[in-house]
This record gives sequence, structure tokens and C-alpha cells, in this order.
Amino acid sequence: MTLGPTREPAPHRTKRASARSVRVMGVDPGSSTTGYGVIQSDGRRYELIECAGVRVPSKLSFPERLLLISKKLEEVMERLAPDACAVEETFYAVNVKSALTLGHVRGVVLLAAARAGIEIFEYSPLEIKSALVGYGRAEKKQVQEMVRLLLKLEEPPEPLDASDALAVAICHANTASTKALLPAIERRTRR
Repeated sequence: MTLGPTREPAPHRTKRASARSVRVMGVDPGSSTTGYGVIQSDGRRYELIECAGVRVPSKLSFPERLLLISKKLEEVMERLAPDACAVEETFYAVNVKSALTLGHVRGVVLLAAARAGIEIFEYSPLEIKSALVGYGRAEKKQVQEMVRLLLKLEEPPEPLDASDALAVAICHANTASTKALLPAIERRTRR
């Protein structure tokens, strides 16, 4: 398992930009590499806190891999204290065994977030791509480039799994920000 934060995170409390700012952890579940990315956002601006891929050795048994993924994500959740955890839903592929394996990894991610008391949100790949690129069938490289631009990074985040996880986090920040504005908009339109 390797961890390569893109930057040293500052203490959680000092990163808060405002009372409306939210810290979101996005997760892209994978059986060999599970990507995670943590951002801080007010719904309009995004700041990268940390991202990496949790790589698990293929020589380990599947239960041991799940345990390693769980331990690493729990450590990150404890250290960075996100307000929300956004997880990519399983892509329903033709290969049933792959979908089941991914389902187990997703279960470990959901359990880790639930244990940490973090609110969980789930988004389909179509929703994530639409939120970032405006097109639900966008290529992975297009999503990665949009993540780079939104986070104002010099280089695209690596590995690709971490970039995908950041896309999930940004998707949630956008969605949560819009949902927070809806009651105020409804009140104004009733007048």
C-alpha cells in the first residue's frame, strides 16, 4: 500500500474558509487501488487538501486487501475529519465477478465512513461526469483535466483513481451547495 499526499494537510480547523465551507472526502473504490481525495469548498471555490491511491498488494488474500483499504481510509478520515464522504456507485458491467468485488470494496468504504460518523453520499459515474464536464459520457482524461483546472493545480492529480475520487468530492460540493440554496430561492419565488 502506498500513500502519496499531494501536499501536507493543515489542521482541520484552520482550513475552514467560512461557516458555509465544507470538507468533502471523495472515494473511488477499486480492488487493487482505491482512490481518495479530500477538498475544502464553499460551493464556488475548491481547495485540494490531500489525494492519493491506496494500493494493496495482489499477493494478499481478498479479505486482507479489504482490511488494508479500511484501515487506511479510517486513518485518513480520523486525520482530516471530513464533513461528508462522497462515494462513486458501482458501474454495472458485464463482468459480474468484478461488480461483486467492487461491491465489497464499496461496503468497506461505506462502513469506514459510517464508523467515523461521517454523512455518506453516493453518485453514479454519469452524475459525476455531468457535474464536472457537463457531459455524462466524458472520457477519464477529460474529467482529470477538469479536476486539475477546478483545483488550480499545475499537473493533473495522480494516480487516476485519486483524480476520480476528487471528481466525486467536487460533484458532491456542487450538489450540496445547490441544494443549500434551493430553500432561499423557493422563498424568493413565493413572494
